[in-house]
Amino acid sequence: MRPTRVSPVTLAEAVHALPPGLPGPGPAPGTPADAWQVAVTGLSISSADVVPGDLYLGLPGARHHGARFAADAVAAEAAAVLTDEAGLEHVRGLDVPVFTAPELRRLVGPLSAVIFASRPDDGSAPVLLGVTGTNGKTTTTYFINSLLGALGRTTGLIGTIEIKAGDEPIPSTLTTPESPQVHGLLGLMREKGLDAAAMEVSSHAISYRRVDGVRYDVAGFTNLTQDHLDLHGSMEEYFQAKAALFTPERARRAVVTVDDEWGARLAGQARIPVLSLDTSAASGGTPFRSESGAPADWTVRALTRRGLGHAFELHGPDGAVLRAATGLPGTFNVSNAALAAVMVLASGVPAARLQEALDRDPFTVEVPGRMQLISEQPAAIVDFAHNPDALSRTLESVRRPGTGSRVIAVFGATGQRDETKRPLMGAVAARLADVVIVTDDDPHDEDEARIRAGVLAGAREAQRAESLPCEILEVAPRAAAIERAVQLAKPADTIVVAGRGHEVWQEVKGVNLALDDRVELRQALTKHGFSGLSPERVES
Repeated sequence: MRPTRVSPVTLAEAVHALPPGLPGPGPAPGTPADAWQVAVTGLSISSADVVPGDLYLGLPGARHHGARFAADAVAAEAAAVLTDEAGLEHVRGLDVPVFTAPELRRLVGPLSAVIFASRPDDGSAPVLLGVTGTNGKTTTTYFINSLLGALGRTTGLIGTIEIKAGDEPIPSTLTTPESPQVHGLLGLMREKGLDAAAMEVSSHAISYRRVDGVRYDVAGFTNLTQDHLDLHGSMEEYFQAKAALFTPERARRAVVTVDDEWGARLAGQARIPVLSLDTSAASGGTPFRSESGAPADWTVRALTRRGLGHAFELHGPDGAVLRAATGLPGTFNVSNAALAAVMVLASGVPAARLQEALDRDPFTVEVPGRMQLISEQPAAIVDFAHNPDALSRTLESVRRPGTGSRVIAVFGATGQRDETKRPLMGAVAARLADVVIVTDDDPHDEDEARIRAGVLAGAREAQRAESLPCEILEVAPRAAAIERAVQLAKPADTIVVAGRGHEVWQEVKGVNLALDDRVELRQALTKHGFSGLSPERVES
């Protein structure tokens, strides 16, 4: 996750290249003045990741101070150590230069950018498009990557499911990797001569400074709905974390979907040039109007069904029209596709050239675990929907009125996360599914039955208060719940297994158990004699 060839940078040069206003490091007691001339070729915040020649940063952590592992870093041939005042007691006697700095976390990204030369201003770095929002980040980045490929670009991808530097796949464990990995990857993409890259940017990444030192050519916004309040505390704090991406320090220009109040607010307050995008026609929402009464810069129109997906038009300034389509189910994927198209347009691609690429159908691309079709009779879908809004959109998208078919939903809630969304998800399922099967997601260290109880309470209360006709079941473990859904299904029904998407491990009290919803669903369908399974494309 770093370039293979890095020009050595002295610590003096690295510090001199930092943006103004950052608290600069200084030598620890006993470190000679000429230590500034030590050259480094990488940076790591984990002793396990140190490569010879690295600068090791010993950061304060939730459980241990990273400086405690400085000796291991030096044993792995780190060239120097940088820590804070609290870390000094752990680095005495090391035979490499030691430096200290306050607010050490603020230095990680900028130093990584300098050392890995990830985003120079000489035009050699790939065009970088970053997507943030609650739902749709992964699919939008896949759409961007596919569209760029249709334009003949060599591309990179950084996201939840996978990381790619050209054709080279790298397993992904975080929506956005830690800052040294981000800059190392961008440096690797630059070294490979890639033209462009798409990247998911989570609120965690912004809040934890994982993307410090990165400046996106185009930043995109999907939507904002309740999620991650265990971290942010309130929707306002969550919004402000997202809004921090749309500043001159982090992005040059932006495309903002204005279908919800948060997007409209963001488009009005962003301190960079913004193209507004109205995709309300896809969801039946109210068309956007700015405070002056003006429509959005780009608007989705002429929405029509095309197989499982939709064809649509994008109408823009001066009568511009782009025609596009996506084969993925769900009108929310029209919003994702529209955002991808306008972001690529905003990156500098001429409209006529973009239309040629759109004509190649780049948005009919499988996104692992995102509305992924496992079977057609019954329709069996695995989706990552793991919050109330995403679950609502997914269940609404698969409903086929007037056909007599039922929707069977299998889902749970993640442990040790925002508990307030559990009953909300239960209520959504009770309103939109005919059969609600509540099971386990990733309980982590929390009691599974307690998590299920929170979801069930919301489902049963909505059923009682609104006289809903749905059937509500509690089935655990998750594999048994998936099989129960298949047992209940008829060929015309639709099964939605939601919440985990592409994930292949379930964390239970510190133990990772092998569990892939797509595998379990496929096996259950086969066991119960259903045919018409889609081609198997399951990632390991």
